[in-house]
Amino acid sequence: MTKKLKILILAGDGIGPEVTAEAVRALEAVAQAGGHLFRFEEKPIGGVAIRSHGSPLPDDTLKAALESDAVLLGAVGSNEFNALPPSQRPEAGLLRIRAELGGFANLRPSFAWPGLTGNSPLRSDVVEGADILFVRELLGGLYFGQPREWDKQANAAWNTMRYTRDEVIRVAKVAFELARKRRKKVTSVDKANVLEVSQLWRATVTELAPQYPDVTLEHQYVDAMAMHLMNAPRNFDVVLTENLFGDILSDEAGVITGSLGMLPSATLGGKVNLYEPVHGSAPDIAGKGIANPLGAILTAAMLLRYSAGLEDEAAAIEAAVKHIVADGARTADLARGDKSVKVLSTQEVGKRVLEALSSRMAAR
Repeated sequence: MTKKLKILILAGDGIGPEVTAEAVRALEAVAQAGGHLFRFEEKPIGGVAIRSHGSPLPDDTLKAALESDAVLLGAVGSNEFNALPPSQRPEAGLLRIRAELGGFANLRPSFAWPGLTGNSPLRSDVVEGADILFVRELLGGLYFGQPREWDKQANAAWNTMRYTRDEVIRVAKVAFELARKRRKKVTSVDKANVLEVSQLWRATVTELAPQYPDVTLEHQYVDAMAMHLMNAPRNFDVVLTENLFGDILSDEAGVITGSLGMLPSATLGGKVNLYEPVHGSAPDIAGKGIANPLGAILTAAMLLRYSAGLEDEAAAIEAAVKHIVADGARTADLARGDKSVKVLSTQEVGKRVLEALSSRMAAR
């Protein structure tokens, strides 16, 4: 069945344009092979938007996002704007588009890739077989709570962590539903021994759990979870977190894969789904052609799965990535300074993915 999809591309800053280009090529290959009609439009966000429009999220970009079927974002952030107030920096554009699109459940898979377990600083016997899906609440907590302010005259600053019961329930339902399709375990992360917000979080998740009798629920304090992720990652299946804790823990889980460059994400539940790799803009390597595009390509696979309903095609991209990684394809972050490893450019890795993907699509 032919799928029609309008996809907005927000390449953004730093390495964003480089890695996003490879993700788009993978989507184009899927469309061509399956006779699907994908229409791409590109708009600015972040630092590039500040330079061209004076705003990290121009009205035209937001309008295009709301009129799209899916949004694929590269990366946001540029050091040249660090002196600006937070509300005027490139990252403000990212926070605003998340809020405007309304996606509250951020899915961040992290697992040990065959052929890459030696890249992790953890022992191979610790990471082998690890397969974790973080479900991070994305529209609440410290990132969006009010009041927030930096009072420079008083030498004081404050942010507000706030959640409602309904906000917790809606993201927890996503975690439980996904766990049913996986290994049927949810680990809810909080700091309920100290924070009232976490006490609400834990009580609400516990209250919801009986609706999913086939799923095991456990609770972990965030500090203990940070340790367990590193010494026993195989113990976890779906990890449910509030906004800040999820941001930190899912980045920490990059240690399992060997690089943040391998981590994709999808934000669901709003008007339009938003897809972006977990890594940042990495301005120190931007324009050098050495960025790892696999996180962005895997993000494109999530777009196919959740916005296009093309599960087989999404799985084909993931299988292609798995194949080339097992076959030794390495960007600089995956080579980890090993001079015996041939380091490939961003485009070379993208080309290998396309070759492996074409073989799989042709064999269908």
